[in-house]
Amino acid sequence: MNFIETPIKGLIVIEPKIWKDDRGYFYESYNEKLFKEAGIDTSFVQDNQSYSQKGTLRGLHAQANPFAQGKLVRVIQGKVLDVAVDIRKDSPTYGQYFSVELSGENFKMFWVPPGFLHGFITLEDNTIFSYKVTGLYDKASELGVLWNDPDLNIDWKFDTRQAILSEKDKQLISFKEFNSPF
Repeated sequence: MNFIETPIKGLIVIEPKIWKDDRGYFYESYNEKLFKEAGIDTSFVQDNQSYSQKGTLRGLHAQANPFAQGKLVRVIQGKVLDVAVDIRKDSPTYGQYFSVELSGENFKMFWVPPGFLHGFITLEDNTIFSYKVTGLYDKASELGVLWNDPDLNIDWKFDTRQAILSEKDKQLISFKEFNSPF
């Protein structure tokens, strides 16, 4: 596996080694030893999966301590633009985002540690998004910021006038109103 550091400390893009032959392909999507060696020393407590049509935008979400979640995200089928926003108050990159395209074809994964808002938009129909989390979901600990906040100025690389959003995500607060617990 190739672990690629991003311009925002803590965010890591992971490129697994793919073995392909006439039958198809094989790869390790997680190896505790290799992840620890790369500085991702954590335990995962739950796996989640979503299925979405093109233009579905989920985010920007996080959970406060003690229920903060690290996420190891990947796409099984389809394609997304995955986004993480730094909400660590003492970080020199506070309020900055990093995005990466994840797809069933490029096999990339993305490590998003606690202290980041997370979201994604599906770029293809029938997209299956999968992620491991380090903490269990707790409704009372939910945090969120509007996906189209002008202060974040996220380039979703998609005509977001056609984005499909949940009612909950439409009601999130601005980044100016957001008080980070991290």
